[in-house]
Amino acid sequence: MIVLKQQSEIDKIRASNVIVAEVLAALREEVREGVTTRQLDCLSEELVLKKGAKPAFKGYRGYPFSLCASVNDEIIHGLPSERALVDGDIVGLDFGAFYMGYYGDAAITVPVGRISQEAVRLLQTTEEALALAIDEARVGNRLGDISAAVQGHVEAAGFSVVRDFVGHGIGRNLHEDPQIPNYGVRGRGIKLKAGMVLAIEPMVNAGSHRIKMRPDGWTAVTADGRLSAHFEHTVAITENGPEILSRRQ
Repeated sequence: MIVLKQQSEIDKIRASNVIVAEVLAALREEVREGVTTRQLDCLSEELVLKKGAKPAFKGYRGYPFSLCASVNDEIIHGLPSERALVDGDIVGLDFGAFYMGYYGDAAITVPVGRISQEAVRLLQTTEEALALAIDEARVGNRLGDISAAVQGHVEAAGFSVVRDFVGHGIGRNLHEDPQIPNYGVRGRGIKLKAGMVLAIEPMVNAGSHRIKMRPDGWTAVTADGRLSAHFEHTVAITENGPEILSRRQ
């Protein structure tokens, strides 16, 4: 069931997402060669607690960390570790907060030092796909319009969209209806309405869309070992168009 949010609820979801955006901005500044993903995880938890919020992911379905840190061929849900980042890596940082009874969720993928041209293009394409998808999050459009915007842009660039994981609604729960695939057909799916709040998150592979799961039960990696990128914003659908809630203010 899709829950439409009142303006007062959207304001609270925005407050949670602003915290997420601030944490991700701080993490971005710390990404460099020699830093471990566990250090980034510890920093994310320290920062969110200082803001009076709680890390949304820690303990969720048994997840043991506050941050998902996915390096290179890791698509999502990478477990923070003592692995140190090296020049040429890319690292996906996915973070959520719980504040005033509502969730925030966003993700960025960050380069470490000097990265390959393929990696540059992958990050750029994924972020562009997110922007195009957000622009489709308008009253009267269909869910498939969002999905098709991602797929069309990604595949035109010669990359592939991950099909095993999707975006989602968000609010009092971290994951709510509807699910938002990153592939689809324009004009299909539910009609979008004011009050919907969506976590839109393209996950894009440099090679095949196929995935494998690591033995840890959490980390999804590309089946062919090639790079993957992930960007995410929480977006409210309003009568005046899409509003990105997961931005610093």
